[in-house]
Amino acid sequence: MCAALLALLATLFVSAPAASAAPAASAARADVVPAATLTEVTGFGANPSGLQMYVYVPESLTADPAVLVAVHYCTGSGPAMHSGTEYASLADRYGFVVIYPSVTRASKCFDVSSPQALTRGGGSDPVGIKSMVDWAVAAYGADTSRIYATGISSGAMMTNVLLGVYPDVFSAGAAFAGVPFGCFATSDGSEWNSACAGGTIDRTPQEWGDLVRAAYPGYSGPRPRMQLWHGTEDDVLRYPNFAEEIEQWTNVLGLGQTPAVTDSPRAGWTRTRYGGTGDQAPVEAVSLQGIGHNLYSYGVMGPLAITYFGLDADGPAPQPPAGPCKVGVTVNAWNTGLTASLTITNTGTTTVNGWQLGFTLPAGQTLTNGWNATYGPSSGAVTAVNASSNGTIAPNASVGIGYQATHTGNGAAPGAFTLNGSACTLG
Repeated sequence: MCAALLALLATLFVSAPAASAAPAASAARADVVPAATLTEVTGFGANPSGLQMYVYVPESLTADPAVLVAVHYCTGSGPAMHSGTEYASLADRYGFVVIYPSVTRASKCFDVSSPQALTRGGGSDPVGIKSMVDWAVAAYGADTSRIYATGISSGAMMTNVLLGVYPDVFSAGAAFAGVPFGCFATSDGSEWNSACAGGTIDRTPQEWGDLVRAAYPGYSGPRPRMQLWHGTEDDVLRYPNFAEEIEQWTNVLGLGQTPAVTDSPRAGWTRTRYGGTGDQAPVEAVSLQGIGHNLYSYGVMGPLAITYFGLDADGPAPQPPAGPCKVGVTVNAWNTGLTASLTITNTGTTTVNGWQLGFTLPAGQTLTNGWNATYGPSSGAVTAVNASSNGTIAPNASVGIGYQATHTGNGAAPGAFTLNGSACTLG
């Protein structure tokens, strides 16, 4: 891969300050992995391409927890994916385990192009990631019917690959700015496929589906669901790849090319669902008008992926004790709508630098607007992320935010709030 491309990708994915990882833990015993701390695990099993494994386990881990594999972009790393996405805080809320694979080869890109990577048990990155999943299942008694993958750019391509080569392992995936399984295939050892990146590879749905089926010959079991995201102005992995991904996964799942429903959950978004109309449709595809390759929006898209996986379906995991924060809320409701004004107070002794306020909207409420924060998704479990002007809250200081919503009869306020994963008192 050329140096110019790597430099471009490095500038595209600037995230929060890198998280510090705990010292490496032996895979022999799960209890040496500290809770609520990003930890490197070594000796986790077969790992032919020398990947590193980082794991995040929340303090309030549910019984038989789900496992989410969060795969980084080119030039990235497991710790960078941890600090630049909200999956750890979502794990705190819902009690699942997060695995962050990390590439050690010079490009820091995952292998999504070699014949080994595109074949089940072929001896490249997917094998190591499968070993990480197996380790988590054994260490934490994880539910093997709730294993999920998500990724950005190179990680999105690997998400497509993982669901193709291990359909019996993963239940669903969410790919942010990726390409279809097999699109990046090369036979000369190159990591880069210019034709695919440029969006010039056009196959029929059957041809795309056959590539997936050939990765695990003879497999006749259920196939994972897929959520796809792409910006119309993507100049790294061009937008035509989005349509090819849709064709591939609808074919793999035995669906037609006509959406069951089309809507626009946010301005500039077009969402199509295939094979169903609900939040866990077999294939869900979100097109972002005017957005480039750097499409991932912290605090907005991660929660929507979690909803697609169904990890929030049973409600939040037990919350931690009330932290040094207080939230006051005032709601003004009318027949079909409401506004809510929230006051977040730092009742601790240290300054909060960057915050995320988590809460769950009552059933039937849908956000239509908000101020002084970025909100997402529009219903269910919502995360409000600070604006650039109010990200710091000194001890005993407060920040005011608010939102507007529609409702179908229940105009109540949310019943609980968390600030950066810690439960707040109400007042």
